[in-house]
Amino acid sequence: MKKQTGIKRIFTLYLPLIIIMLFILFPFYWTFVTSVKPEEELYGAVVTYWPSHITFEAYRKLFTTTVDFLTAMKNSLIVAVSTTIVSLTVSTLAAYAFSRYRFAGRKFLMCVFLCNNMFPTVLLLIPLYSIMRSLGLLYSHTSLVLSYTTFTIPFSVWLLLGFLNDLPMSLEEAALIDGCNRGNAFIKIILPILGPCLVATGVYIFMQSWNEYTFAMMFTNAETRTIPVALKNLIGQLGVQWDLLTAGGIITIIPVCIMFFFAQKRLVEGLTAGAVKG
Repeated sequence: MKKQTGIKRIFTLYLPLIIIMLFILFPFYWTFVTSVKPEEELYGAVVTYWPSHITFEAYRKLFTTTVDFLTAMKNSLIVAVSTTIVSLTVSTLAAYAFSRYRFAGRKFLMCVFLCNNMFPTVLLLIPLYSIMRSLGLLYSHTSLVLSYTTFTIPFSVWLLLGFLNDLPMSLEEAALIDGCNRGNAFIKIILPILGPCLVATGVYIFMQSWNEYTFAMMFTNAETRTIPVALKNLIGQLGVQWDLLTAGGIITIIPVCIMFFFAQKRLVEGLTAGAVKG
């Protein structure tokens, strides 16, 4: 009986999990393998699933001959970090206001934030382009940061609001009785407790800003373009530089992987915080 249960468990649990994991990880494996293949195997007629000898020539060419890539990495880092700081600060204060205060138009504004995520961001391209050009911010890091906040702030407010609504008011009331004002109570009591959720929200904002392509294509030039735009330039009319493209893809995912490695514990805590508890 136990043997039958074990066999059933293999086919109903482990085998589907293995298939799903292979389906998810194979694109990353293929990208890495392509980036370390020698040129004769890369463009040869025979498809190889592992190179005859590993070469990192594509990575060397990416950083030595493709000068724009280093600049693109710096631009992406500046934009992603700036967007994370701005969006996280505004979202935290907005979520706290929506959670703790009752004012006219509160529900309407929350519905507006929610409806904002129902429309594709491409609809904002023309209005934002006109605004940035009128303000003289076009082709600058600031234009990208302000553009990214249009879709990162609404979602972040909803994400933080669920956690703040679960925090009891008695914590702040006790701090107010002990002599703290509203600002000190927020900084000393709420923010430390909000840590895991802030990490989860910050990772979401960073990833959205790091990987975004549409706005970056419209609002940047050769000096301010980000990594997604720089990688797109490796696809030309006469062909695709697969070795450089895949090497750039591997380099691009490294910062996100490092972030997940160090923040994975708080990320799980933050994503599950504020959920309905039975």
